[in-house]
Amino acid sequence: MAASHTLPYTHDIGKSGVLVLNGFGIRVNVNAGHLICHDGIADKRRTIRLPRVNHRLKRLVLIGSDGFITLEALRWISDMGASLLMLDRRGKVLTVTGPVPPFDSKLRRAQSLALANGTALKISKELVAQKLAGQELLVRDMLRNSVTADAIARFRVELPTMETLDRVRLIEAQAAKLYWQGWANVPIHWPRKDEGRVPECWKCFGSRISPLTHSPRLAASPANACLNLLYSVLEAEATLAASAMGLLPEIGLLHADTPNRNSLSCDLMEVCRPKCDAFVLHWLQSEPLRKSDFWEDRTGNCRLVSSLAIRLSETADTWRKLVAPVAEYVAQELWSSISRPSSTLARQRVATRLTQRNKREVKGSDVPPIKIPKPERACRGCGKAVRGDSMNCSECDVKIATERLVEVARAGRVAGHTPEAIAKEAETHRKHAQAKAVWNPAKQPSWLTEQVFSEKIQPALTRASATAIAKRIGVSRWYAGRIREGYRPHPRHWHALAQLVGVSPES
Repeated sequence: MAASHTLPYTHDIGKSGVLVLNGFGIRVNVNAGHLICHDGIADKRRTIRLPRVNHRLKRLVLIGSDGFITLEALRWISDMGASLLMLDRRGKVLTVTGPVPPFDSKLRRAQSLALANGTALKISKELVAQKLAGQELLVRDMLRNSVTADAIARFRVELPTMETLDRVRLIEAQAAKLYWQGWANVPIHWPRKDEGRVPECWKCFGSRISPLTHSPRLAASPANACLNLLYSVLEAEATLAASAMGLLPEIGLLHADTPNRNSLSCDLMEVCRPKCDAFVLHWLQSEPLRKSDFWEDRTGNCRLVSSLAIRLSETADTWRKLVAPVAEYVAQELWSSISRPSSTLARQRVATRLTQRNKREVKGSDVPPIKIPKPERACRGCGKAVRGDSMNCSECDVKIATERLVEVARAGRVAGHTPEAIAKEAETHRKHAQAKAVWNPAKQPSWLTEQVFSEKIQPALTRASATAIAKRIGVSRWYAGRIREGYRPHPRHWHALAQLVGVSPES
C-alpha cells in the first residue's frame, strides 16, 4: 500500500483560496464533516482535511481524470460557496460546477434575443475595444513595438463604425494576427545547464498557431502551452461568472454558437486575455524557464509537468477578479435591453454579486485593485528556485564569482603590461626612491623606535582600513593591505601611521 501523509488543512490553501489536486487515484469525499482530499503519484501521496470553518477554500481544481468525488463532497463544496474545476492533463476544461445562483428568466430571454435587436453588436464592440486597448498597451510598453501598437490602435478607432458582427469579428481577427506576429521573436531564456538540452524551436515564442492542429490547441512550444492552460482556467472562471450573473454560458454574443462550447464564456474572456498574456510575457522577460517543467510527447505536443500546472492553476483567483466586472457589464447591458416602462427601468438594477459594486457605491468606496501574480524566480545557472532579488542560487553564485575572478585577474595582468601602465609604475617607483633619498632619520622623533612601532603601532594598524592607510601615507591599497597584515613599511611612514592609530609619547 502506498504511504501517505496528512497535511494541516491550511497548508495547501493560500490567500487565493485555490486548492489544486493532481495525480492518479484522486479521491474527494466527506468524513466527520471534513472534506477529505487524496492525490499524488505512487508513494508521494498526500491527504488534506478541510473543516467547514476557516477552510479558506474558493476553488477546488482537479487536474486529471482518474479517481472519484462523492455526491456528499459536491454538496459540501456547494454549501461552502466554493466551486469545482476539472481539467484534463492537456489543460482542457472538462467540468465546471459552482453554487446554484438566482436567475431571472427575463434576463435569459434578453440574452437569447440580443443577436436580433442589436444588443449583441453593442456589447461585442465594447468587449473587443477593451481587448484591443489591452493588446495595444502590452505591445507598446512590454514589446516596445510602436509600429504594431499603432496598427492595433487604428483597428480600435475603426471599430465603432462597424455595423455587423461579422465586421467586428474581422477587425478582431486582423488585430490578433498583428498582435501575435509581434510576439514571434520574443526570446525564451533557459538556465545555462538547459541551453543545449532544449529544441531550437523552444528558444523563441514563434507562432501562436500550432503546426500540429493549425490552431492554438496542442501547443508545440512551452510559452504557448502555458498560455493554453491559463486560458482554460480563465474560461472556467468566465463560465462561473456568467452563471453567477444568471446568464447562460452556452449562448454567445460575439462568438457564434458552436456545439460543446460555452460561447458566452469565450466572449467574457476576450477582455482578460491581454492580462494573461502580460503575465506570461513578464515571466519570459524576467525569468528563465526550466527544462524540467516541460516535456514533449511523441507527436511534438509540448506538455507541462504537474508542479508547473499546479502553480499556473493557482492563479485562478486573479482571473476570477478580472472577469467579474466584465460579466456584470454584459448582464447590465442585456437587462437594459428589456422593454419596460421607464419608471420601472429606473428602479431596477442588476445585482453586482461578483464585485459588490452597488454596495460599494452606496458606501462611497471603490473596488480594490487587482494584483497580477508574479512568476516564480529561477536560478540562471541551474534553474533552482531562488528567493529575494538574487538571480542565482548560492552554489551558482560561488561558481560565477570564481569565473569572474579568473577573468578579472587575466584582464588585470594584460592591463598591467601596457606601455601606459609600465610608465605609471616606473614613475611611482621613482617618486618613492626620491622620498627615501631625501628623508633624514635625525628628524624622526626620539620616542618612535622600532620597538614602539612593533609593539604599539603595528597591532593597532590591523583595526584600520586599507583605504585609510593608503590615503594617509600615499601608497596603493594593495601595499596598505600588506601593512595591515604585518609588513613593516619604510621608517619615514611611521610617524604618520602613529598619528592615524592615535599612538603618542604619552601613550
